[in-house]
Amino acid sequence: MKYYIIAGERSGDLHAANLVKSLRQLDADLEIRGIGGDYMKESGVQILMHYKELAVMGFLEVLKSIFRLRKFLQKCQNDVAAFKPDVLILVDFAGFNMRMAKFGKANNFRTFYYISPKIWAWNQKRALKIKKSVDKMFVILPFEKDFYKRYDYPVDYVGNPLLDAINAFQPNDHFSANNRLDDKKIIAVLPGSRQQEVAYILEIMLSVINDFPDYRFVVAGVDNLSQEAYKVLDEIDRVSLVYDQTYDLLTQAQAAIVTSGTATLETALLNVPQVVCYRTSNFTYRIAKHLIKVEYISLVNLIAGQEVVRELIQHELNYENLKNAVRAILPGGPERQNVLSGYVKVHELLGNKKASQTTARLMVDYLS
Repeated sequence: MKYYIIAGERSGDLHAANLVKSLRQLDADLEIRGIGGDYMKESGVQILMHYKELAVMGFLEVLKSIFRLRKFLQKCQNDVAAFKPDVLILVDFAGFNMRMAKFGKANNFRTFYYISPKIWAWNQKRALKIKKSVDKMFVILPFEKDFYKRYDYPVDYVGNPLLDAINAFQPNDHFSANNRLDDKKIIAVLPGSRQQEVAYILEIMLSVINDFPDYRFVVAGVDNLSQEAYKVLDEIDRVSLVYDQTYDLLTQAQAAIVTSGTATLETALLNVPQVVCYRTSNFTYRIAKHLIKVEYISLVNLIAGQEVVRELIQHELNYENLKNAVRAILPGGPERQNVLSGYVKVHELLGNKKASQTTARLMVDYLS
């Protein structure tokens, strides 16, 4: 069969690549093309364009880039039409992929969606658009199945792909030596994988370093960002930067300061107490504040249905609040055990399905 798959950011690229590997085990003759990144390319996908070309976040930022994104959308639609896939597989990346779902429906392409857009967070009636244009939805968060049920749209809960990645992870016993880290205990800093995220948040994340002299702060860098994104580190002592070793870093960390997103769930699944941070432009935040329909922003708290980890959002993300929140989750801190106990509930709710294999099997069954 012929597959066309679209992922628009780093985490989606990883999960799409693992899905492709599982599809290949079930369909040895598959042809596959799409939009993604290095992980998808390594899995054998013919890449039309790299997701870096599409990476924009925030309402104002999207407005500034709207003509460029329209050009990419048209390029993608033309490529799908020329390739004529048996199925169009969309992976998260709501703004772009929901338009591609509409295109797929209008042009009679079977359309599957793996990893639902976070429409439950705001503008929830977009579920009706998904119901109209997406043939099958495969969700990775337990509460999403009940959310879509409210719109009379049955979906498949396939487990969470982060569990697959973490179960397959083998820690590097030489992580500290390879990165020239001293014997100090570690506080991990995960500022995100987008240029705009890092620009808004990294400096404030590191503002509390001097309050924890017994710890070394280690920043989880990603190689898809330029060195310019981390230039603030040049002016700060007792901080290290490691690239593309987030899981190894977390296995060594006593606690973590994490930008809201997929990394919050990864940190929880690796049982590292964390403080969740989020900051964006004031323009974007003012709009988002009126639109958001959920009580929490971190996946950990959303899955648990309660506050497991502290969230510091926009103006709440300041030096004093961050210092107190980090201190509370370090060994001996009053909130550390509460966080770890909450992680147990998150593990139980996610279950133990192998998401990539489960999704691939369902897709092949539906197609045949």
